[in-house]
Amino acid sequence: MLRRPVSYRTRSSRPENPGKNSLHMIANICLTIFVIGALVVTIIAATYEPDDPLFQSPTKITTFLTSISNSTFQSNNTVSRTGEDLMAAKQTALATFGSGTDAAVTKETNSYETSSSECEVDPKEPLDCKDPEVFQLMMQKAIERFKDIHFNRFGKPTPGPEGNTCDMAWRFRPKQGKATGFNKDYRRFVINRDNCTLSVVSIGEYHSGVNARKKKKKNKNKIPGYEPASGLQDQGGFSLPAAGEMVNDSLPVVESERAFIHRKYLIYAGGADRCKSMKHYLWSFLCALGEAQYLKRTLVMDMTLCLSSVYTLSNQDEEGKDFRFYFDFEHLKQAASVLDQDQFWQLWDKWQRKDKLSLYVVEDFRVSPKKLTEVKHSLIMRKFGFVEPDNFWYRVCEGETGSVVQRPWDLIRKSRRLMDLVAAIGSKLNWDYDSVHIVRGEKARNRDLWPNLAQDTSPDALLSTLQNKIKDGRDVYIATNEAETSFFEPLKHKYTTHFLNDYKELWDQSSEWYSDTAKLNNGAPVEFDDYMRASVDAELFLRGKKQIETFNDLTNDCKDGVNTCNTAAI
Repeated sequence: MLRRPVSYRTRSSRPENPGKNSLHMIANICLTIFVIGALVVTIIAATYEPDDPLFQSPTKITTFLTSISNSTFQSNNTVSRTGEDLMAAKQTALATFGSGTDAAVTKETNSYETSSSECEVDPKEPLDCKDPEVFQLMMQKAIERFKDIHFNRFGKPTPGPEGNTCDMAWRFRPKQGKATGFNKDYRRFVINRDNCTLSVVSIGEYHSGVNARKKKKKNKNKIPGYEPASGLQDQGGFSLPAAGEMVNDSLPVVESERAFIHRKYLIYAGGADRCKSMKHYLWSFLCALGEAQYLKRTLVMDMTLCLSSVYTLSNQDEEGKDFRFYFDFEHLKQAASVLDQDQFWQLWDKWQRKDKLSLYVVEDFRVSPKKLTEVKHSLIMRKFGFVEPDNFWYRVCEGETGSVVQRPWDLIRKSRRLMDLVAAIGSKLNWDYDSVHIVRGEKARNRDLWPNLAQDTSPDALLSTLQNKIKDGRDVYIATNEAETSFFEPLKHKYTTHFLNDYKELWDQSSEWYSDTAKLNNGAPVEFDDYMRASVDAELFLRGKKQIETFNDLTNDCKDGVNTCNTAAI
């Protein structure tokens, strides 16, 4: 007898669970739709490329800058477009200015042609440099003229001395090269207005547009609490002022007696660090500055230094060189708490007895900064003796102290006056050059330590080596310590060579550098010494499109002498 098969039903398919089954199905469908939707949105977000002006080619940026204003904004002459507009939302920037029909750009002549209904201007009247059409034309011409630089920001044009001239400033940096930071240029534009057409006739030389130069702010440098200024702080760090801007490196002035007595100070006295190499000086000075920051004290610093004979034209050590000749004191005083030594002692003598200011003397460099954190005296003085090397300031930061006191290298920058010279020379070369660093001098004469250097840096050897590295006809800047640049005369047959001495007018008696440094030196002229020359040479070398080094590319000799290559690499 055959039995009927017993039917099997899952729990979910039983008739008594229809509601739960439907809910599960709906939930699965909703989840599937959500996942698919999220996937689609993710793909769109990953592949969509917005038409952001900042990432366009120079041609498209030029098109953006030369686009014409919509008539809706014609009545508002107070709003002019600058480089910041490139970062504005493209929906408003491109849509508004890209569809205007009030003016047409004549690309062949780089001019603006305004419709006759709006061209009701007396040709005898001075040009309105604030006119957006004029501004856009100037930006376009600058971008087209200087193709080897990245423009960071344009300033608002200002009227020039003549009715048909406008001055405009901009921040920039070279497109190629290893150097960082921005430069500032301001130039004079001669603009022709022929009926309804505007065109740029010429653009002046580097820093010719003096009316667009940023005026120095009136600042008495009062420092009520010696706190670092917050004005330069930018997203967690300090912004880098552009070379070419006004320099305000005057000495800080104490605002009041109350401000002076409520601060704590640190000073390093004596020692044998003076008249050493600049590397030695910085190594010691930054140790003192680092300890002052660790102790949360104001560093009392000597604003004069002794320049070693290796950098002077007299071959003698020279005292009385101002710190500001070589380094950016404006940045230092804004980023750290420092005070000039001469002013400090004047105020100390004035108020020390009255306010019972106390002095704590430390004569052993091995006294740890950790122990000094407990000192409550107004002034801590580290005194250094006469026995080398224990009387070098940097000894304080050796040993265990090195893990506690950090040298603030970010606070030391080259003088902006020297960097202005770099920017001026680079602009004269249109930032389109290759650079070669050629070390000769004492090393070339010492064949025991550098047996091949003299031969490898001879004109014939240089021509042979450079022919596979630099194209014929290129502008080549040669940074060298060779006193006679005529030594490199044979290179002129293949390259247009440039040397620092070719630009002496930038630091001669009629130059801005000469007058500025003389003011810092109580009116006495300042010698453009070998350390300054080396600083400018190094910066120009780093800005070359191709950089050819002496010991890496021109010779197999070791930089520090025979058998030191492996040590240097380590």
